[in-house]
Amino acid sequence: MALLFTLLVLLLSTAITFSLAPYLFRFIGRALGAQLRSRTHQRRELLRNRAAAEEKEEEAQRKAATPTPPSPAKNRKSSTSLDDDDWEKVTPKDVADTPTPHDPSTTTDTKSKDASFDGIIAFFHPFCNAGGGGERVLFAAIEATQLRYPQALIIVYTGDHDASKSQILTNVRNRFNIHLRPARIHFLYLSTRDWVLASRYPRFTLLGQSLGSLVLGWDALGMLVPDIFIDTMGYAFTLGLCKWLFPTSVATGAYVHYPTISTDMLRSLHSEVESNQGLHAGLGKGLLGKGKEIYWELFAKLYSLVGGSIDIVMTNSTWTQRHMQSLWRNARTASGKTHPIEVVYPPCAVGELHDHIPVTLEGESTQRTNNILYIAQFRPEKCHSVILDAFTTFLQTHPHLSPPPKLILIGSVRDDQDEKRVYKLRLQAQPVKDRVEFVVNAQWPQILEALRTSSVGVNGMWNEHFGIGVVEYQAAGLISVVNDSGGPKVDIVVPDAKEGKPTGFHATTAQDFATGFAQALSLSAEEKFAMRVRARESSWRFSERVFSDAWVRQVEGMVGVLR
Repeated sequence: MALLFTLLVLLLSTAITFSLAPYLFRFIGRALGAQLRSRTHQRRELLRNRAAAEEKEEEAQRKAATPTPPSPAKNRKSSTSLDDDDWEKVTPKDVADTPTPHDPSTTTDTKSKDASFDGIIAFFHPFCNAGGGGERVLFAAIEATQLRYPQALIIVYTGDHDASKSQILTNVRNRFNIHLRPARIHFLYLSTRDWVLASRYPRFTLLGQSLGSLVLGWDALGMLVPDIFIDTMGYAFTLGLCKWLFPTSVATGAYVHYPTISTDMLRSLHSEVESNQGLHAGLGKGLLGKGKEIYWELFAKLYSLVGGSIDIVMTNSTWTQRHMQSLWRNARTASGKTHPIEVVYPPCAVGELHDHIPVTLEGESTQRTNNILYIAQFRPEKCHSVILDAFTTFLQTHPHLSPPPKLILIGSVRDDQDEKRVYKLRLQAQPVKDRVEFVVNAQWPQILEALRTSSVGVNGMWNEHFGIGVVEYQAAGLISVVNDSGGPKVDIVVPDAKEGKPTGFHATTAQDFATGFAQALSLSAEEKFAMRVRARESSWRFSERVFSDAWVRQVEGMVGVLR
């Protein structure tokens, strides 16, 4: 009898423990969150005061540099430090599609909406100085946020210790032509960024980087607890951590460039074609392959659980949206998240490219060369090697093309690994070295010149999440030859809306790309011009204004979560 009683007590205790475990887990999270908020409160106030001081200094410098013209007193504006004239000064005037409060065609009416939100909006972007498409999204989002909520303080969590605030903002102006208000943005430097480097996890890389991002997220929130926490680099687990610590007091948002895991990745394990379906194509065979498949499926479930906690989710393309809906929709529904996963196309310099690069029939002979341009960071998944092979094949089959075509590879280099990758690509290009040009860490004027004079733009990545470079090709009037997958296929290089005619070519293998180059360059001048015009008109769907309006609506949703 005593033994039976003991067993009943143990079973009851176990049941109570399991039933209370979720409550205990949430309690621990809230307690740790309260501790972090208390510990970082002083820094929060310090940054607010610093922003106010820098704002006054900027105002004084502007007044000293620009004498106020005489005008009737009744027409003078108030002397507040955030009037509309100030915003004109920090908005790039030469970018036609960048919204300003004075632009009557801008759909985001910042004057009629409540702009009183003065909280802290933090962006989690550990590699903010990388200079790629993700960084364009980050800083265009910050610009739009500053215009919508001028009193808000912007924080960027970064691991770029080798770049100061002024250096980062200078790089943003030079690379993207985006002008931010310095007083209202601060950078907090993470000390644990190496925890998310793929090189740290030679095995179980996805899980390792995701768990490592929790360390990085703790590092960030340990420096400052914001009111809104936005991940713009794909570290969804940091948002799950934030929601565990601050379930109601911090709104979270995710801008998803690419799903960490996807059904396409699982399917690619069994692909027989290893060159065009990602780094893991064809690796699902045998016992180890089955183990990898199980590991990925379990990780996908964990990834879905994290996604269910995020308040606002945006994706950069229809392709990404479909995958995120497949992965996160059920978890979001179960957790009561009512905001749909929406597409917010990345901002592209469409207006500037339209202004700076003319597309005319005469230009086919006076402006355009037969050059083929590839703008992409020098990373393995960008498949530069495949494009080099394709270009070599193309030259072999078209040796007498005039003028002689060149392959121009423009991209940024982040670290030693990228530099080694460029070195290996140069070695691969040796047989045709006179026809291949590498441009590393190019400035925007260099990119503009390449876009102005090249004829074909190429994108070689399988399942590219979006493809800002492809939009730039279209806006500049290039004929695109892109991988037959992902955003370039589904969203960008699609038949034009008016007549349903092609705006470019799709390819899969190196031979396909070589054929695409030949098709694009063999068109008559009239056919090339017509395709360039169709692609150029299509590119307006991805302008900076369209992004700004869409982004602001999402941020308003995050502010609404707090109210």
